[in-house]
Amino acid sequence: MRTVILPAIFSLLAAPCAGETAAPVSSRFRVEGTVLVYDTEVAGEEGEITPDDIEGLRSALRANPAVAKLRLNSAGGSIWAAEDMARIVTDFDLDTEVDGECSSSCVMIFLGGKARTMTRGSRIGLHSRWWAPEDVQNYYERNKADEHWATPFEFGSWIYEDTQAEIYEALSYVVSRGVDPGFAIEMYAPRESMWYPGRAQLEKAGVLRP
Repeated sequence: MRTVILPAIFSLLAAPCAGETAAPVSSRFRVEGTVLVYDTEVAGEEGEITPDDIEGLRSALRANPAVAKLRLNSAGGSIWAAEDMARIVTDFDLDTEVDGECSSSCVMIFLGGKARTMTRGSRIGLHSRWWAPEDVQNYYERNKADEHWATPFEFGSWIYEDTQAEIYEALSYVVSRGVDPGFAIEMYAPRESMWYPGRAQLEKAGVLRP
């Protein structure tokens, strides 16, 4: 289920002069030749995918038109942000690569890639979506007037419908990216811990593809 993530702070260099490229200043975005590295696990960062990273990705790609691959290392974060970043990855026709870990919402970004690879020793982590109780309560309190939820039970009915729509959209996206439908269903199966499929399983399912 969707949660609200506080934004991390990052900045970009000013737009480059004609014929030049500029690499992002933020430690979670850096350019290495034709590769844009997106690493939310670097020291001093919040460690999660945040809404601010949407503009960070878009700006970095516009400032560095030679970039052809996005290299990922993230344990996840805001699903809203990840979905929008995945759209940007697809729009820029990028390849994606996991170098370290790509788990939870990071997988949505990874699947936006044209070719999708994973360095040896890296891993991809999958789990069902969830919504922390305190976040559910806060969402209800903030939105009950605008949404006209007279009781928590009306809110609960909305959650039921919204969850079905959200999972349908997620499954449709995963399958549209060439992932085996049966594996896509397993991606969202209820689990108590993260699932790290092996390389052979990821290749067979179409998650990894050259």
